[in-house]
This record gives sequence, structure tokens and C-alpha cells, in this order.
Amino acid sequence: MHFLRLIRPVNLLVIALTMYGMRVYFIPRIHVSYSRENSEPFDFFLLVFSTLLIAAAGNIINDYFDVKADKINKPHKVIIGKYIKPRWAIVLHWILNFVAFVIACYLSWRYKTFWYVFIHLLSINSLWFYSMYFKRRFLIGNIIIAGLTALVPILCGIHFLEFIQSQRDYLSGSWMIETPLHTGWAFGAYFNTFVVLVFAFYAGILNLIREIIKDIEDVKGDLVLRAKTLPIVLGKRKTKIIAIVLLVLLLLTSVPFLSDGYFLYRDQFLRAFAPILLIPVGILFVISLLGRKNEQHLKSADLLLKILMAIGCSMPFYWYFL
Repeated sequence: MHFLRLIRPVNLLVIALTMYGMRVYFIPRIHVSYSRENSEPFDFFLLVFSTLLIAAAGNIINDYFDVKADKINKPHKVIIGKYIKPRWAIVLHWILNFVAFVIACYLSWRYKTFWYVFIHLLSINSLWFYSMYFKRRFLIGNIIIAGLTALVPILCGIHFLEFIQSQRDYLSGSWMIETPLHTGWAFGAYFNTFVVLVFAFYAGILNLIREIIKDIEDVKGDLVLRAKTLPIVLGKRKTKIIAIVLLVLLLLTSVPFLSDGYFLYRDQFLRAFAPILLIPVGILFVISLLGRKNEQHLKSADLLLKILMAIGCSMPFYWYFL
């Protein structure tokens, strides 16, 4: 039970839903190589499993380096040193990462690409240095976590490129949308790439905002560690303003996604992205919560952002069952 609390199963579930959501989107729309058709579901399961292992290991090492701060910020949630010995936490961290890396080596060998090894090594090392150092630096730690979050749907996109037809057939097939010249920023984009980038963009930005809000909640403990996070350097009020500005920018940037996306893809766009229309409504609620001074409102804003990310994960499933 304590191990499960340590690896944050809810967060891992969101990652798994995101990756399998991408699979639900891609599988009916790709040309599968017959020589690999039977093994692809298992290979994708391995990819998801290795990603979850890295995320779980990252949660463990994050808590390992944050014990002092967590004793102040959330003493009831401290696990390392209370239920699990620190040295065992480190051992678990490296075992999970090692298994994930072995899986990445297998996938890279099987699909004759270095991408799996590269992305897994990048993620493992980024999470280690984030937890050890960058988490307590000004903004850079938030950007690292947001980037790794955005990398999850991109990793799925890379995986399924292996099963898409050759570029020549792809350009001449039904994927190419015939549109007049100068129809918008998305002109000439393929719909699958469009979906991957939308997922990555919203996942990354929403998680960046969520990380900033969490820093506001954790100021007391971070001061003990002499951290230089946004709220410590700029103050809570200015940091809330930054979070609100990012949320407003997210709303504004959704306009070209929605308008050009609908113009190019019509019914396909509505079917795939209907749930995303709930996100602007949720963002307005988050902005309202950030405008209040009560600390409980910060926790509510954090929870609401997590729900919005889960809604984003549901988009491909919505398409599938519609």
C-alpha cells in the first residue's frame, strides 16, 4: 500500500489512458505491416509499461529528495523514512529504471530505431536531475516536467509512424486533405500529426500551470530547502498572475486550433475534439479559483487542472465510441 502511494497510481493511470487513447486513435487509421501485426499490441503494451516504470521511478526519487520539505508541506503524506527506508527507495528507483531501459533497448532493436533508447534515457536523466537540482531552480524545473508530459503523446506518435505507409503513398492517399491555398496555419498538415501536436501542446501547458500552482502550495517546505521557485522569488501574488496569464494564453491559442481545425477537418474534428470544448470552461473556473486568497482554493485549482488533463485523455475514446 505504501509503495502504491509512493508511485502515485492516479498519475500513472492518466499516462496510461493518454497512451492507449493515442492507440485508439491511430490503429483504425494506419496501414499495419503484416509481419508485425500480431506482436504490435504486445510491443505497445511494453512501451506503455516502460513509460509508467520511468514515471513511477521519477515519483520515488522526487519524494526521496523532498523528504524535508514534505514534512512541512504535507506531513501526512510522507512515506520515505517513515514506511520505506531511503536506501530501499533508491534501489526501487534504479530497478524500475533498469527494467524500463531494457524494454527500450528491445523496442529500438525490434523497430530498428534509436528513438526509444534516446527518449527513455532522456526521461530517466531528466527526472533524476529535476528531483536533485532543477526542481528548486527558477522555472526550469517546471518546464522540464511540462516537456516530459508533452513527450508522452509524441512518443506514441513516433511508435505508430512505424506502421504508416511509405511517405509517397501517405501523401497521395486519403490522409492528404485537399484544401484551397492559404486556408490557415494548419494547411498541408496531416490529421494524425495534428492530433499528436494538439495533445502534446495542451498536456504540456496544462501541466506547466499545474506545477506552478503546486509550487505556490509548497512554499513553506521549499524555503527550508532554500529553493528558488517562482513564488519564492516573485511572491505568491505575482506567481498567481503568471499562472492566470498562461491560462488566458492557452484559451487564446485554442482559437486557431478550433477554427482552422474545424475548417480543414469538419465532422472529423468535431468528433475527435468535442471534449476539448469543456477545457475552456474548466480554465475559467481555475482562473476564478486563483483569484482568491484561501489556500484551499489552490488545492481545488490543482485538482481541477488534473481533471481537465483527464478530459483531454478521453478525446480518442470519445471518437472511438461515437
